[in-house]
Amino acid sequence: MPTLQDLRQSKPVFYPDHTIHAEFACANLGLSFTSLDGDTGLLFRVASEAASHCFGGGRCSAFPQNDATAATLANDKYFTQRILEDAGISTLSGQYFFLHARHRAHRPPGHERADAMAYFAGLDHHAFTKPLNGSRGDFARPLTGPDALVNYMDEVAQFYDSVLLQPTVSGDEYRIFLLDGDEVFTVRKFPPTLTGDGMHSLRELLAAHDRDLQAHGLSPSGVTFDDAGEAGRILPAGQCRELPGRMNRSAGGAMAFARPHHHEFAVTLARRATQALGLRAAAVDLFTGVDGDPAAMAVIEINANPSIRFLEDSGRDDLILTIWRHTFISIGLLHV
Repeated sequence: MPTLQDLRQSKPVFYPDHTIHAEFACANLGLSFTSLDGDTGLLFRVASEAASHCFGGGRCSAFPQNDATAATLANDKYFTQRILEDAGISTLSGQYFFLHARHRAHRPPGHERADAMAYFAGLDHHAFTKPLNGSRGDFARPLTGPDALVNYMDEVAQFYDSVLLQPTVSGDEYRIFLLDGDEVFTVRKFPPTLTGDGMHSLRELLAAHDRDLQAHGLSPSGVTFDDAGEAGRILPAGQCRELPGRMNRSAGGAMAFARPHHHEFAVTLARRATQALGLRAAAVDLFTGVDGDPAAMAVIEINANPSIRFLEDSGRDDLILTIWRHTFISIGLLHV
């Protein structure tokens, strides 16, 4: 029986993570795995003696236990926010704005570029913004100053139709992964860092970091240095400098198994959030200690199709099996 590490080493570098995890789970749970698109990993079938189910790689959901309506609502950050607020759950609030004039006749007033500028001014020209339907931290960025939003909207308009502007808050960020309301794991999220090598300047390290992001289909970090002296500084080997903004692991952020203060309250908040959206499998991102208040928590967003590559890298193959067992049971390929 192949180990997860064996499978990883045998696959091309572009192979989707959840395809490898599915094949590993099938080998351990007595189900058959069949690739339907050569060895791309982009389309595969899982089957038992009585039933089968097809999955896709890339953006296709790895969690068919979530119905289409719930998953689609979760993919819209503003809809998620409104549903949670209606359920009495604290969020970061915010408003959405469109970047293109097309389809304007099909939407209410108050959500155009000019409205975004007015809303931004009401936040004293400080906000955190992200594409309304984005993922993996793409174009998630803090903005400061009136010109910053204009430039940001022009940049993002090449790839997305709309953005969400939110007040800037501080806090410790956690992710809680739930299956039918049960906590599977909780991690703390940390920002990306540049690691010095004693030879290259911060400017050069950042440029290399941004090139790597773009090679993986993500926007550059958007980080700038305060002055030329800072940009030209050479970090000693091993010394790190944090990059503010997005915490996403796909964008260079890090995770570590950890529980926040008031852990049980955090899990209860995450459980209420998934129930409000009708999700059976989801990762809830939330801030604790919001703006210095140790007891304050707020949901950032909910991911209905979260990556679990962190578990593989952490050697927690058992949790990967737990998640895929739940998936296979939910679609009738396994029985409890």
